[in-house]
Amino acid sequence: MRKEEAVAALGQRSLLLPGWVQAALAANDRLKLYLSLLQEAARHAGDPQAAVTDWSAEFARAGVTETGWLQELVRSAYLADGVLMLRHLDRWCEAVAADLQTMARPVCESAPSGPAELLARRDAWLEFLHSLDPQEGLEPEQLAALTHGERERGDSLHLLVMDLHKALNALAAEIATEELDGANVWGLAPEDRPLVRAFMRELRRTAPLKFSHPGLDTAATRDGARLLIQNDIGTNDVHVLVVTVEDLEIRLNYSDLHRGRFRFFQRLLEEVGFVWTVQTSAAGAGLNAGRPYMVGEAVFRGQDRAALEEALEELAAKIVFVIDWNRARKRLQQFVGKAQAQEILYRAAKEECGHMGWLLAGGERLVFAAMESVDGEAFRIGDRLDEVLGPQAAGEYLFTLLRVSSRMLLERQPVDLVADEARILLARLLRQRTFELELLAEHAAYTHAIAREVCAVLEEEPGPEALEAQGQRGKQWEREADHLLMQARARAERHSRWQPLVALMEHADDVSDALEEALFLHSLLFVGPLAGLTPGAREPLSRLADTTLAAIQDLVRAVEIARAVSAQGEAEDEDAFLQTLWRILRAERLCDQLAREASRAIVATMSEKPTGAQIAGQMAAAVEKASDGLLAVGYALRQMVMARTGVTS
Repeated sequence: MRKEEAVAALGQRSLLLPGWVQAALAANDRLKLYLSLLQEAARHAGDPQAAVTDWSAEFARAGVTETGWLQELVRSAYLADGVLMLRHLDRWCEAVAADLQTMARPVCESAPSGPAELLARRDAWLEFLHSLDPQEGLEPEQLAALTHGERERGDSLHLLVMDLHKALNALAAEIATEELDGANVWGLAPEDRPLVRAFMRELRRTAPLKFSHPGLDTAATRDGARLLIQNDIGTNDVHVLVVTVEDLEIRLNYSDLHRGRFRFFQRLLEEVGFVWTVQTSAAGAGLNAGRPYMVGEAVFRGQDRAALEEALEELAAKIVFVIDWNRARKRLQQFVGKAQAQEILYRAAKEECGHMGWLLAGGERLVFAAMESVDGEAFRIGDRLDEVLGPQAAGEYLFTLLRVSSRMLLERQPVDLVADEARILLARLLRQRTFELELLAEHAAYTHAIAREVCAVLEEEPGPEALEAQGQRGKQWEREADHLLMQARARAERHSRWQPLVALMEHADDVSDALEEALFLHSLLFVGPLAGLTPGAREPLSRLADTTLAAIQDLVRAVEIARAVSAQGEAEDEDAFLQTLWRILRAERLCDQLAREASRAIVATMSEKPTGAQIAGQMAAAVEKASDGLLAVGYALRQMVMARTGVTS
């Protein structure tokens, strides 16, 4: 009789539980890999030319030594009339059934009468596995039944594994022989204790940012040469991570149904030295409703124990920021784009204010209420925050609201005060009204890029390929600038406050159009039989372009200063703004003179090529027209800033 059977016969099953739980957790790791392998086989069958992942390292770490048949199961998979045909399907079923029994054992057999529901589901899925005929393969419905993760679609083997995992977590807490700084632990070696304490130290420091949300329960034990730390992130079925520490290496196994959240956590840990390997399942019918199930492993290798402890601290501190991350992202996307919503959450994690406070204080309702309560002309039904404020101002407002919500709730202030703060923040932002200038700043950046290209082609004669590339870049930038003007016009149709900006940007668009025209005209000078500009003509044209570029650089500065000028205005900012506009005025006058000098030089040095002289003259006129447009932009910008500061011009 084996030792464990003897202990069980004496009725002391509780003595077996720590070992059973360890074995069950290892079986859980293997079951997840077997299911991922099945999904990989389905993906390969659907796309035989796709690369096949080498799973040998993952199975070796999970304790599976014989992996040849598993790799063959994937490589040989094919579809026959929609049926997934798999070699070694019978061996796969046997392995899964064995690990399912091992995983369920501590949950279903640790008491005289185990949980009835889990017992019934375990037996049903064991029967299902035994009923599968390897000669017939897997029908799409059978594949979905094994792998899907959506409860509304009914039970699945995948869901049973997840539910058993959660039950194991609860059982592990019950059988733990000790609580170490908040972690349920048993069987630790002396050298494990500082590592668990390091993990728990930072976990407990940031844990208040989850407020009343469940999650972050931690268990730790020793498995042979490895320390295992497991954290239950929250209520999501698959949202559990396992940390393995062996020698000076940390391995984190993490899975997530949400690709965006996975990438977010991946990014946070990469910044502290973890290196990730990621596998994704196929996306298709029967596989999690088409959504990829992300599975990843992050590895950190330290130089000493101190580095190991620091890495565990960094990891633990960041776990709280993935709790309800996807819900926060969806709420934020009602006001800004998807990428910006993710950046707001990333910034909230980096600055350790998080998003749960905002969600608990009302989330999107805070913002909608603030939009309704401020300036009646600012927002209308159906408006999105970034469409009215602009992306930068909207993002800054939302991040500030996340930070304020966390701070006020941590201070136990009433939620009504958070709502008041949301209204005050938005009203203050609308009073400043610098966000309209974001479009102009972006437009000026494109104009500056075109002007630099004009200066570059006049400095030296480019080859045909370079000419073509420069022309393409200039045209693309000019189109991007046009698109910004169209955005301003669309906003002005809905909100009167954007109308002055439209008039200003129309002048700015004249500048970018004229410069792109100059770039095009320059390319015509190299169409045979023409051979470009003469040195005598190029020199004054280059000075004209350089002067225009300097004026555009001053415009960029003026826009940035205008964005910084508050409603009250500061003397230093206003002086700098006016001096910059004065330089633009002087540049326009100088460009008039330089354009005439260029015309004289063109006539004097290119008279033998009248077509080339005509094109060069048109180019000079286009650049000079750009300087005229800059003057109009400067005056319009001056009027806008003066109106905002309450000064009559």
